[in-house]
Amino acid sequence: MSRFSATTTGPEVVNAFREQINGKTFVITGPSAKSLGAETAIMLAAANPKHILLLGRSESKIKPVIEQINAINPAVDARFYHLDLSSLDSVRSSAQNINASIDKVDVLINYAGVMAVKEFETSKDGIEIQFAANHIGHFLLTNLLMPKLEAASPGARIINVSSVGYLLSEVRFDDWNFHDGKCYIQWLAYGQSKTANILFSVGLAARLKKRAIYSFSIHPGLIFGTNLGTHIDDESFELLGKISQERGMPALQDQKPKSLPEGCASALVAALDDSLQGASGAFLSDCVTQNTRAYAHDVDNVEKLWQLSEELVGQKFSY
Repeated sequence: MSRFSATTTGPEVVNAFREQINGKTFVITGPSAKSLGAETAIMLAAANPKHILLLGRSESKIKPVIEQINAINPAVDARFYHLDLSSLDSVRSSAQNINASIDKVDVLINYAGVMAVKEFETSKDGIEIQFAANHIGHFLLTNLLMPKLEAASPGARIINVSSVGYLLSEVRFDDWNFHDGKCYIQWLAYGQSKTANILFSVGLAARLKKRAIYSFSIHPGLIFGTNLGTHIDDESFELLGKISQERGMPALQDQKPKSLPEGCASALVAALDDSLQGASGAFLSDCVTQNTRAYAHDVDNVEKLWQLSEELVGQKFSY
């Protein structure tokens, strides 16, 4: 039985695995102040990592996080790198800068994302914005950082932050861009991107097994107080309730909200717990592995997503 649960907090996980953090390099996307990414970085600082690299669009929103890290532990090298996941050029530039500045990446946590953008919007590369920012940008970033992850192996880890929202939709392989917005539904687009996070983790686990690099996806829980819900209004909530019922997804009122410290715990367990090495590719919720619906781990879907992602980024990655 796991020593962790739904009420476990990030600091408790960090305290349990201090030795796995000491001297390590962590890369975190989406670490603006008061986000899960920021809170995770701040928690890690207490256990003396060597580097914490914080990747985001706005340095002004991440500077306070770096200041908190420095206040907790001045020995930690905390740095900001510009990253716009909705621009493949930005992803490539960010990866190039990181690869040139450090020797290895022990843990990559792909937190950044957007949720339920109400009106159809595309990235700079013409990809529906949720699919672009939540999956495609992370697909490219992760693969471009792979040499540094390999340098940290055996034992490097990749954590893709998904959601129980994956239950809202499969990946629409034949219409991932919603007929260029003609049939766009915000929650289906969100669900598609979250299913992609899980499939990507399964694909990475299979491809990287011989390199002893482990990959996991996680559901952080229902968390209020972050900026993720910026696009959501009463009409959006009503639509979510309808689709959730149709898809057999737990209703919001049936889910117990988590605090930010509790919301960070599953990602930290996935990143640090050695007992999970034999479960690479697993989906974690409430700090333990959970089963997913078949479409989120189906081998054919894993391969179809990998091929689609390569096509959209215009680059192949073979392991």
